[in-house]
Amino acid sequence: MVTEDACTAAPFLPTRGGLPALRKAAATCRGCPLHRDATQTVFGTGKATARLMLVGEQPGDQEDRQGTPFVGPAGHLLDRALADAGLDPADAYVTNAVKHFKFTRAEPGKRRIHKAPTLREAAACAPWLAAELAAVEPEMVVVLGATAGKALLGSSFRVTDVRGTVLEEEIHGHRRRLVSTVHPSAVLRSDDRDAAYQGLVSDLKVAARALK
Repeated sequence: MVTEDACTAAPFLPTRGGLPALRKAAATCRGCPLHRDATQTVFGTGKATARLMLVGEQPGDQEDRQGTPFVGPAGHLLDRALADAGLDPADAYVTNAVKHFKFTRAEPGKRRIHKAPTLREAAACAPWLAAELAAVEPEMVVVLGATAGKALLGSSFRVTDVRGTVLEEEIHGHRRRLVSTVHPSAVLRSDDRDAAYQGLVSDLKVAARALK
């Protein structure tokens, strides 16, 4: 019997059926407490044959409402950066390390404010990300921000140490090539948005060249 909020999504994963079965099963995931306040599970989207997988932190407010990753302001900026780097956003598989929106409110009824997921919450959701990687088998993974990096590579990961460099690391039992960069929301928050945006594009160009 599956225990609700057992802090692992593993019992909720299907044994077969590829991405469609994973997406359907994720909709009923109760593997950690984040599902209680979120509107819905926000699973990854894109082609099962995508050569590029983009992994962010978690859904935001708009993603939680619409059920699709990267449809808010950060997503629009990411699409523009991908295009500027010579990558077609439509050819990428896009997902998050955590599939439910974690938030707080300053006051009841006020705007929902993003709250970073804990390592335990990211670990609980890790089976979904591992299953997505296994189903898509991307040639390149772009890690967007610290939370995604820690979810994939461990708690010692630091974006600033390795951003814009092609790495080959073992992730969930398989060797994968990856490039890390900042999360697009960090660009939106930056005091020098133009410089931060160009840095993001530069990192994405590294991934684009590696895929050629």
